Amino acid sequence: GSGKRTQVEFLAKVLRDRGHSVYATGFPQYDSWFGKMAGQFLNGELGPLESVDPHFSALLYAGDRFEAKAMLEDALSNGQIVLADRYIASNLAHQTARVAAEKRAAFVEWIEHLEYDIYGLPREDLVLYLRVPAVEAQKLVALKSARSYTSAQKDLQEASLRHLEDAAAMYDALSKRANWNTIECFDSKRKQMRPAEKIALEVFATMGLALLGTLPLTVKGDR
Repeated sequence: GSGKRTQVEFLAKVLRDRGHSVYATGFPQYDSWFGKMAGQFLNGELGPLESVDPHFSALLYAGDRFEAKAMLEDALSNGQIVLADRYIASNLAHQTARVAAEKRAAFVEWIEHLEYDIYGLPREDLVLYLRVPAVEAQKLVALKSARSYTSAQKDLQEASLRHLEDAAAMYDALSKRANWNTIECFDSKRKQMRPAEKIALEVFATMGLALLGTLPLTVKGDR
């Protein structure tokens, strides 16, 4: 609902235009072995959301990334900038949101051990959190084009406002980490999404400051 794919595509183009080699990807990859099962989970084929153990669903998403590990490592070893539309943080937020509050810290550690230590997936240099209130994010789902894994307008997680609110709270907590940067995508005063172009400028400027050591584009106030 925050326009992540649009921002990844824009960022990749700008970086390439400036001479950088970029590998852009996204998760889940619904054509992978684990990705197909993640799609079945989101389509409700494995049961209602509350009946699916979050350990199991977290394993599906982690397994999908593990299948892509070689491609990620090849890109990094070739000096490419890797951009991902969703990565491990998505698992941390959405699946941890489904466990009891007092167990969430331990569950975050469990997922990180699984993905970083057991599967050996590359650690992110920077996480850009495109923040949208849960209620608004759910509204934006209706504007999405058809997805390969479901014929429903909203998948299992998108259909539950309670889940989206819990996941948003997890994202907010995770965003306090040192390598995270939050970009507000919703204009609370105007009660509308900020223009995609303005968000894109802020995304690129944030990445430039954090990783490239420069401010490649000027970010002006929304008009």
